[in-house]
Amino acid sequence: MTTHRPTHDTSEPAGDDKLAGLLAKLDDATTLLTESRDFAKPGKLPRVLDTARRVLLQEGGAAAVEARARALEEAGVFLGSDWETPQYLVPSLTTHALKSPDPNTVVIEALSELRLLAVAKGEYLHPLVSAEQAHHYLTQVMALNLWLLFGAPSEAERETQGRLAQIPRHLFRHLAERIGYEHIIDKLIEEIWRILQQRPIQVEPVKQMITQIAICQANPAIDLGTSGQGADRLVSSLFGPTLACREDPGLEVYRERLSSMDSAALQGEATGFARAMHDTGLVSPYHPVLLRHLLDHGDHLLAEALGLSSTGRDCLLCYRELVHALIRGGVHPATPQAAYGLALMLERGILYQPPVAPAMWRQLGLSLSEWSQARLNLAYGEAISPRARLLEGVLCMLGQPLGVGQGNNPTCQSARALSMWAYNDPDYLLQMVAWAARDDEIIMHFEGMPLSSMASLSGVAQTLPIDLDPVSLIVVPHLDRIYAEMGRRCIGREGDPHRWVNPEFHGWWSGRGFRINVDVATGQLHELDTFLRHFYASYHPYYNGNQPLIHPQPAGIAVTDSAARFIGWHAITVLRVSLDPNDVMRVYFFNPNNDSGQDWGDGIKVSTAGKGERFGESSLPFEQFASRLYIFHYDPLERGELAQITQEELDRVTGHVHRSWGADRIPPTGLQADAGQEPNGN
Repeated sequence: MTTHRPTHDTSEPAGDDKLAGLLAKLDDATTLLTESRDFAKPGKLPRVLDTARRVLLQEGGAAAVEARARALEEAGVFLGSDWETPQYLVPSLTTHALKSPDPNTVVIEALSELRLLAVAKGEYLHPLVSAEQAHHYLTQVMALNLWLLFGAPSEAERETQGRLAQIPRHLFRHLAERIGYEHIIDKLIEEIWRILQQRPIQVEPVKQMITQIAICQANPAIDLGTSGQGADRLVSSLFGPTLACREDPGLEVYRERLSSMDSAALQGEATGFARAMHDTGLVSPYHPVLLRHLLDHGDHLLAEALGLSSTGRDCLLCYRELVHALIRGGVHPATPQAAYGLALMLERGILYQPPVAPAMWRQLGLSLSEWSQARLNLAYGEAISPRARLLEGVLCMLGQPLGVGQGNNPTCQSARALSMWAYNDPDYLLQMVAWAARDDEIIMHFEGMPLSSMASLSGVAQTLPIDLDPVSLIVVPHLDRIYAEMGRRCIGREGDPHRWVNPEFHGWWSGRGFRINVDVATGQLHELDTFLRHFYASYHPYYNGNQPLIHPQPAGIAVTDSAARFIGWHAITVLRVSLDPNDVMRVYFFNPNNDSGQDWGDGIKVSTAGKGERFGESSLPFEQFASRLYIFHYDPLERGELAQITQEELDRVTGHVHRSWGADRIPPTGLQADAGQEPNGN
């Protein structure tokens, strides 16, 4: 087998002896790897990766490696790794690989991108990926990692990666030049709208992406061609939603302009801001300036600026003093998203629940502990007081209960609980926030016994997560420890601990009936048919007497990748089951990830918009959802009709299970396993 050395490599500068020397070493190492047997390749690989790392740090190094991409792949660089099957690579995972402190991970990710670039440009006919697929993948990767093109390494990157942080930047500059900025911008705009349709609470990454688009538009050196058509709505929503701030004049100038406006002009400003906010879910820093100005100009204009319907207007008028206090306390140019949270909270009408308004007054005057203040300042800086920052978080969570995300953390249980309480029991959420932020302690009960978050040992998360919304930042560490302690209290019990933990942790409305389709002792599927019949009878309107779901219910899913391979167990909330606009029965659920639009393989793609979803909901057809479910709760006194579900329907679901996460969990024929204790995912 021969290596494919480039016959003419225009990318190697004639005078650059260092790069030429490194490339000669890389070619020699590649040849050695090619000629070694499969079992000996792992011993030869470190030399290839180390030399490639040094090449990629040089100017022109990325182009030189692109020319050698085929030779490197055929030598066996990707053998036995996730990168061996490029058709299954997930663009969103590239960020973590490129930020890795491990040099080999960064280098192999860079080699993979350059290989796909060679494929996309038609220079390498790949057996597993077409040029179109490679091009599509790379534009998504570029869009998701655009910060690498424009931003210098952050403090965290410098700390964890050192000089290694330069490799992704050299790589992305090369990719952008080869692919063209116009493709990236279009893909980026599409990606931003897809994320915004889910209305996440944490919008800082999206705002950064929009800022990069604005920089591209303003840079005469970057030719966007006809791309970026949808960019203006996004850029203007942040930097100039209305006539008086169209050219982004700065907050002080805008304040002065407001002071000289009559009511008709103010009305125009109010309508413009409200339209931009509800269109995108993003709030411009100019919007709070207007809201604070309108506190002295009547509630009609205030309601207009928040974009309220008759429900929200009534709520504002009933709780006028409280709404004014919330705007003064929590809605600032540094906390603009609080305006959107406030508007949606008023639309929900939850202030009419007797405990909520007094709890909001308590929140306004809450004394934060030193630990809480330090956490908020560490995560968000000191541009605004920690109390105002937390109030913004509370307003957003009550307005957008399905916008809670867990970041890249193993705390899906706690994120799900916060979302469920904000959705279903807002005064309980406010109580939790008060305890955590003021007292540095939460006490919950497990089967009558008090559990303190301070007395409990470690939680599920190994370190305290920082990439969270303000409420999660303060409350999740406490909830995580309590959840783990509840699990410890169940050690030694027969069956899965979630049977007892979920109702105690999430609330009384979690069904006491419980089903699991995996046996923990063996990890194999257990009584799948019975499990599915119970799920259909409890949740499917055609089999449960058309009874809608009353309270959101905790459930556990087996997450799979785009090749339908098992990834892990994950906590979600089942919200409702109903027909979508095309008369397909769908399960609408909450996934506590910041982005819920996922491809789970075998034709199962989670939808987040366009199929009857409300903001923040994910959905799947009932059969497809059932095929990824492994735990659910139900009310044992309200079960539907088991017998009516056809075997044909169940067989279709079972087929999905057997082709995906259940492929290596099928028990030997005739062997019945006992239900045991399931992995701690949900």
